Amino acid sequence: MNRFATLFTHVDQSTKTTAKVAALTAYFNAAPHADRLWTIALFSGRRPKRAVTTTKLRAWAAERAGIPLWLFEECYPIVGDLAETIALVLPPPTCVSTRSLTDWITLLKGLHDADEDARKQAVLDAWDHLPTTERFVFNKLITGGFRVGISQKLMTRALAAATGKQEAELAHRLMGDWTPETVTWQSLIEDEDAGARISRPYPFYLAHGLEGAPRDLGPPGAWQAEWKWDGIRGQLILREGAHFVWSRGEELMTDRFPELARAVSCFPSGTVLDGELLVWTDAGPQSFNALQKRIGRKTVPKKLLQDAPVILYAYDLLEWGGQDLRPAPLAQRRAMLEQACAGLPDDAPVRLSPTVPFSDWDALAQVRATARAATAEGVMIKRRDSPYRIGRKKGDWWKWKLDPLTIDGVMIYAQSGHGRRATLFTDYTFAVWSGNELVPFTKAYSGLKDAEFRQITAWVKKNTLQRFGPVRQVPPHHVFEIAFEGIQASPRHKSGVALRFPRMLRWRQDKPVQEANTLDDLNRMLETYG
Repeated sequence: MNRFATLFTHVDQSTKTTAKVAALTAYFNAAPHADRLWTIALFSGRRPKRAVTTTKLRAWAAERAGIPLWLFEECYPIVGDLAETIALVLPPPTCVSTRSLTDWITLLKGLHDADEDARKQAVLDAWDHLPTTERFVFNKLITGGFRVGISQKLMTRALAAATGKQEAELAHRLMGDWTPETVTWQSLIEDEDAGARISRPYPFYLAHGLEGAPRDLGPPGAWQAEWKWDGIRGQLILREGAHFVWSRGEELMTDRFPELARAVSCFPSGTVLDGELLVWTDAGPQSFNALQKRIGRKTVPKKLLQDAPVILYAYDLLEWGGQDLRPAPLAQRRAMLEQACAGLPDDAPVRLSPTVPFSDWDALAQVRATARAATAEGVMIKRRDSPYRIGRKKGDWWKWKLDPLTIDGVMIYAQSGHGRRATLFTDYTFAVWSGNELVPFTKAYSGLKDAEFRQITAWVKKNTLQRFGPVRQVPPHHVFEIAFEGIQASPRHKSGVALRFPRMLRWRQDKPVQEANTLDDLNRMLETYG
């Protein structure tokens, strides 16, 4: 555990990519195989299930530290991280453990079937055997909040340096639904046939937001334009008579979209399609709001399958007849995709996403302006000679999204942030006018500069009306312009609406509270864009 805690400290505290890669490389060269495997799993989001609730952890930590729970709860928002708060308040350990990372994870997994007394004793014993930094990491393992500044790209780079294998090959090996319980280091990293598992998707190629004007990209003839659809990016894998559906976040979603099973009869084995998962009705593609009904369901009732049928709107072909097509230029892959989709039956669960023809960049700008009417978020611009790369690389693929929707709201509640912003009030609740009443309609916590957060924090501390735990009610004094990507009806909210991806665009210090938007304004947006 000491070796992993040292690695965690290095990568968590460093902002330099080279330093993080060097620390990871050294770790992969020295750590036991089982610990290496768990490290990859933890840094790629494959964490063990939470064994103990945070409520219990807070109570046990306060008890062991000999302080009242209220004092622990006061410390928590100041530190900004529960795992670190617990590690800091506990007394020094009475002995030191030499258990490995794998040993501690095995212990935590065993707690799932233990009663509360056994869980408590195991956690207290662990705290008594670990110094502060290792306690902190152990607490992270318990709570599942294992966020660290390591991207999949950095991890594959370090693995390449440690093993001598190609980064692209390693990125592909790490995709899929493996866990440290189902693979070994040898089978995942070393064996030559590690990529043969039929369910494994390809690493996704991601686009950057367009920087500057599209004319800066050069002659338009070198580029292909497509709609940027408002759904879930996914890959449909068709191999050996089976199908698998993967999200961009490496989540296996096959069971959530059973209608895609029919694609097995539409394409030959060894086909991998990249596209957008969308609800499709007689009116064509629907917005993300319609898809939300399906996202959280492991099983889908018959009525929902009928009301919100899902298709894959395919825009790239990554594998055909078992051959990896990613090195081929986009123009070639697109031609093969169009041929593959030609003659599909009307009820096929896959459709060909059309390209957007344009003669010049001004013409594309005019098309982009109609994106919402097409149930899209904007347009994608892809270089015709580009291969299908791994991760987010600049130069070949760009997304040119519409400007967000905006509305001016009044801040009525404030809450402190986490981590480095734990001492600042950064999370706000906003309201709009309904007659003479302010009705809350959204929360937002991003979009402002640190200097603005500090200024607002000082104001909140001086003007708090009431406290509700960590939340403070403040006078309706400040107006903020809120940007968002979509709006939908929501009976769970007092305003009757919910916003998609709300964030603060700017602090409207020039605008009096009386001139903030109204609930009628939100409802008109709902009628237009919902």
